[in-house]
Amino acid sequence: MALQKKDFIEIEFTGKIKDGEIFDSNIKKDLVQLNPEANPKPVIFSLGQGMFLHGIDDFLTGKEIGKYEIELPPEKAFGPRMQEFIQMVPLKFFRSQNVNPFPGAVFNFDGRIAKVLTVSGGRVIVDFNNPLAGKTVIYNVNILRKIDDMNEKVKSIINFLFRRDLNFAITDNKVILEVEKKMSQFAEMFKEKFKDILGVELEIKEIENASKEAQ
Repeated sequence: MALQKKDFIEIEFTGKIKDGEIFDSNIKKDLVQLNPEANPKPVIFSLGQGMFLHGIDDFLTGKEIGKYEIELPPEKAFGPRMQEFIQMVPLKFFRSQNVNPFPGAVFNFDGRIAKVLTVSGGRVIVDFNNPLAGKTVIYNVNILRKIDDMNEKVKSIINFLFRRDLNFAITDNKVILEVEKKMSQFAEMFKEKFKDILGVELEIKEIENASKEAQ
């Protein structure tokens, strides 16, 4: 049966630049090329909900379970390189942070990642483009299964939204999510997301310390 939007699937994948360089994977033999110490993790997401690269999302919608090689041009992958994302930052800014910029160095500017291109006098030219911007990429994707278990679906959404595991319980048509008080207002923002994707209500339960172990 063809997969539809809002279906949850588990995939194995490897993403590489068209010239063959791997940049992302959850397959052990490919992942070790990026980080020998890394351990692959399952990737579960809901189709059409922005939980994976949009170009892959769009391609897999309507497909059957199986293996696919997907070539994406920049506009369907990580976007074109934008000249306006190449900016000058005064050298004194770096010195105020007690860091020494050099070509190739990567820094975090209030959540925006940039790579230093050149350092000349008091001027540092940095590139805020995604490192993969402007590149055609190829994804080898193996759809392992369609997910029907509600616990797996809820856990995948929690990991996507909060980047961590949180305890939760499912009762009738409701998900009760345990979060620390400081996170509760943030969590409230996703009630419509749970309703839209899963058809369930989201109830926030404040606790002292949210567990790292989800059910």
